[in-house]
Amino acid sequence: MGLINPAFQTLPELFSSVFTHYRTNDSKFPFARKINGKYESITYHAFEEDVRTFAAFLKHSGINSKERVAILSENRPGWYLADMAILNLGAITVPLYPSLPANQIEYILNNCSAKALVVSNTLQLGKILSIWQNLPELTLIVVMNRLDEPMEEAIDLNQAKAEGKRVLAEKPWIINGTLVEPDDVATIIYTSGTTGVPKGVMLTHKNICENVKSCSSVIRLDDSDCGLSFLPLSHAYERTGGYYLLFACGASIYMAESVETITLNMTEARPTIMFTVPRLFDRIKTSILKGISKENTIKQKIFYWALKTGKQYHKEINEKGKTAQLLTFQHTLAGKLVYNKIKSTFGGRLRYFVSGGAALPQKVGEFFEALDISILEGYGLTETAPVTHVNQPGKIKYGTVGPAVDKVEVMIAADGEILLKGPNIMKGYWNDKEGTSEVIKDGWFYSGDIGEIDRDGYLKITDRKKHIIVTSGGKNITPMPIETLISESPYVDQVIVIGEKRPFLIALIVPEFIKLKEFAATANITFSTNKELIQEKRVFQIYENLLQTVSRQLATHEKVRKFLLVETAFSIENDQATPTLKLKRKMISTKYAAEINKLYNDLNMVYNTE
Repeated sequence: MGLINPAFQTLPELFSSVFTHYRTNDSKFPFARKINGKYESITYHAFEEDVRTFAAFLKHSGINSKERVAILSENRPGWYLADMAILNLGAITVPLYPSLPANQIEYILNNCSAKALVVSNTLQLGKILSIWQNLPELTLIVVMNRLDEPMEEAIDLNQAKAEGKRVLAEKPWIINGTLVEPDDVATIIYTSGTTGVPKGVMLTHKNICENVKSCSSVIRLDDSDCGLSFLPLSHAYERTGGYYLLFACGASIYMAESVETITLNMTEARPTIMFTVPRLFDRIKTSILKGISKENTIKQKIFYWALKTGKQYHKEINEKGKTAQLLTFQHTLAGKLVYNKIKSTFGGRLRYFVSGGAALPQKVGEFFEALDISILEGYGLTETAPVTHVNQPGKIKYGTVGPAVDKVEVMIAADGEILLKGPNIMKGYWNDKEGTSEVIKDGWFYSGDIGEIDRDGYLKITDRKKHIIVTSGGKNITPMPIETLISESPYVDQVIVIGEKRPFLIALIVPEFIKLKEFAATANITFSTNKELIQEKRVFQIYENLLQTVSRQLATHEKVRKFLLVETAFSIENDQATPTLKLKRKMISTKYAAEINKLYNDLNMVYNTE
């Protein structure tokens, strides 16, 4: 069936058409959340009433068209509710990552002149109260959780809805008649900011609606589908794909309890589609191989036979469009013996994963393909609403992000930068004409990514333009392919390669400590901390051998000469990763500056005597 209403031009039109379609159908539902250990659904009718009452409350509280209302919350029903209510008033949603510290929240709220804020709980409320005196334009705070005692500074969501219901009874017209145009700004999403201060990306209703329509023509969904949501709704990827797209098609959205419970929640929700990031696949792959290693010899042989069969089967399907009868039979048998059992851990109904946010290593994609699990890798940026490319079901080419979606034009500049044009390109950066003019020129958006298009029209991302390393010898090196090669090792969790204005490259590696501890157990290595473990000579040799192997695939100037093992992962908490898990190279390099300089000084002595 696809989109309930393919003609919508604004998000309120989208919401209204879906609610109208399902208002009297309680067998279908838009959202489900876990309560007391069990998933419980929310009907379209009940949710629509909540949206209306909360919108009436906001309007009565002085929130008008084009004013900014921020949401500071984890994924939960209140997030969707607040967003719909805000947009139905013609106001602008400003999503905030719940992991952000108070000082960054303060900057964003002041930069966009937010008039109201919806927070999830008292923890997030505490952040706001700590900076309250610095937020002169913020006049209203709503807390999703029930407040134990009345507060002068805030009202809880239940109270707000009750007040909205009273207002609607007295003034039933209060939320009617708001005219929302396709070119009106729907949301301001602040970029994570791997360098410098965040910029507010203005996306219009048209930007998002056109992107939803383009995605729906690639990923065919209807009301028999359901997704499991765990990526933050603060990010454009989850918001467009895992929220607006699913809602527009009548699919149900189950909310994961947390990142740690995804495996359990998949078996409960039994999703048909999941929007996720590459790190999840690394963890699933590690878990699968760890489980197989504990099985008996016969089961291990069956698994690796099935893996080999799957690789050959999909290789022939991709190259010839068909396979020999014997291979087809073997693939069917492998499905019964292996693939279906693995798929059952995802709930047994999964049609495909959609991967975005970072590069999916080609070998990881091919591993899952061999197990008959499809991953549709895509590409886009917050500034493009966000999807510009995605691999299509049945036409997947791992190592690429697929062809452009409908209405998106692509051009590769002389220096390799990817340029994009289409109805999904942002209106600009909030209050930043200079920043806007730097990235939008003659209608083309300059992505900052380096890439190439193959003969089938599939785009391959090779690096970020700003990440290109220029060594002291004048060599230009793109670190991403090198990092990809290193990260393919099961002993590597995270890696960055550095060497700007240096004579050669070095790598900072966060080991995969689960795998490393398994090695330590078999090698009789005793240790009490991760720091002790990475100082062990035999552990060091693992990474020495890895880099020697990787170096054989690289040009002389691309070889990584030395490495530093890091005991603490690069994370949001230590400010070495953005909320979308992109690594902050500058922060990491600064944090480990002393160790990096020592490596270079030690190597320089050797290098200069060679």
